[in-house]
Amino acid sequence: MTVLRIVYASVIDLRTDEAYYWTWSKESVLSFLDHPPMIAWFIRFGTAIFGDTNLGVRFAGILAMLATQLLLADIVRRVTHDFRAIALVVLMPEAALYYGLLMAKVSPDVALIPFAVAMLWALVRLAESGDGRWWLAAGVFAGLSLLSKFTAMLWLPAVAAFMLVPSWRRRWLSSPYPWAAALIAVAVFSPVLIWNAGHDWASFRFQFVRAFAAHELSLRTVGDFIGLQFGLVGIILMPVVLSGASMMAWRGYRRDDAVAILLSTAVLLPFLYFLWKSLTLRVGDTWPMFMWPAGFAAAAINIALLPRQGYPAWLVRSAIPWARAAIVSGIIFVVAVFLYYVVTPWNFLGKVDPIGGEAGYEQVADRAQAELQKTGATWIATTDYRTYAMLRWFFNGRVPVIQINERGRFMGFGDPGMNLIRGHAGLYVGRVPDDRSPLWEDIPAHREPLERVDRNWRGIVMDSYALEKLTGWTPELSPPPDSPLYRWRVLAGEVHLPWRVAALANSDVMSLSFEGSPRVSE
Repeated sequence: MTVLRIVYASVIDLRTDEAYYWTWSKESVLSFLDHPPMIAWFIRFGTAIFGDTNLGVRFAGILAMLATQLLLADIVRRVTHDFRAIALVVLMPEAALYYGLLMAKVSPDVALIPFAVAMLWALVRLAESGDGRWWLAAGVFAGLSLLSKFTAMLWLPAVAAFMLVPSWRRRWLSSPYPWAAALIAVAVFSPVLIWNAGHDWASFRFQFVRAFAAHELSLRTVGDFIGLQFGLVGIILMPVVLSGASMMAWRGYRRDDAVAILLSTAVLLPFLYFLWKSLTLRVGDTWPMFMWPAGFAAAAINIALLPRQGYPAWLVRSAIPWARAAIVSGIIFVVAVFLYYVVTPWNFLGKVDPIGGEAGYEQVADRAQAELQKTGATWIATTDYRTYAMLRWFFNGRVPVIQINERGRFMGFGDPGMNLIRGHAGLYVGRVPDDRSPLWEDIPAHREPLERVDRNWRGIVMDSYALEKLTGWTPELSPPPDSPLYRWRVLAGEVHLPWRVAALANSDVMSLSFEGSPRVSE
């Protein structure tokens, strides 16, 4: 399965978010608007070994999967001392599409998962040994988790329950180790705090708006969330995991079992939170992915402990076949998806295909290269971060690529090559209908339409792009915060507004795309 992921990582085109994070790896800044910096460090590590290749960008994700499996195996070994339970917890991620295949696609969640599981592992070691120094290791891993993605905060209640619910609460409340662990976590997280302190706390405001924006109730977003989790975790595996975690919670809170409390709360509470948020908000497909490994450990431990703790024989007999069915069916599904994308030439899903929907940018880059040579333009302008990222990936420093709006995304970035921009003609490459955005009313450039190019995948047109020559204007890389060219994207798309309606209602809406999700169509 690891070889399968390496092949997948090597041959499948980068998705737009992956290319976007790759651009971060080329910058020397402490943090970024959208996310903390760990994913950029992961990519820089991989490209230092394999260069700016698909495998180089994704290599750290493959290692993250292996590290996660080893940590889960050791957690289960220490609790159960049962080889079958260890094998089960190693195979569960392989049977879940997200972990078994898509962890080869780098994202902040891929960086978060191994560090979050390592924090659980340190706390399990603490419960096993009673040695308070394991709090310090947990603090380090908690800080690294926060350096990966802010959703790591959703495990704070699980850690608090682990510390405060069992009878050892007085010991840890009076011990310096948990408080030292908290200070260590803050110290490790300090690059993000320092960057935000110098940029008006932009990351926190960005995430706060995304997490707490109020929208109307929608059964559609609930269905999206549940359906995505079934698809990414497994139609059988997800119920197995949730039932196992629920039984662990019942056992842990009744019997004062600190590890059971930790693992079950780490999966159930975030799941309920995301389910609640899905009532009004489209939950990103990867947002809950950090929590499921805790569920894998809880489910494997639960199956191993059922016969030891006097549960009814019918329950014990039924648990193992369901787990086996989840593993077998899940791995078959993962392999089938791999073959579909790597081997077959078909497109069964049309424009909604999650991989095909972000493939084919090389066609756009090739036409842009031809127009650069024909018109004498020396730089490329875009108006959405996805097009920017993919063009920067394909041109890889040969031509400056600038996203002329949402400049708040690029705070602290290096000079993209202003000597090739100032006083020279540029080439605008924008997804239709971004070329008709109200944004252009504030830009004094002379625009000369050139041509349109389609982005195709397996015979289906996924998007069309307008190419225009820009003259008489130099983009402003650091506009003031009140400029429409500074403001980052608004979350109108999460209430499924059509692009034109959202743009007319709010001229600040420049991009309606979301991490790991298809763009909102016109």
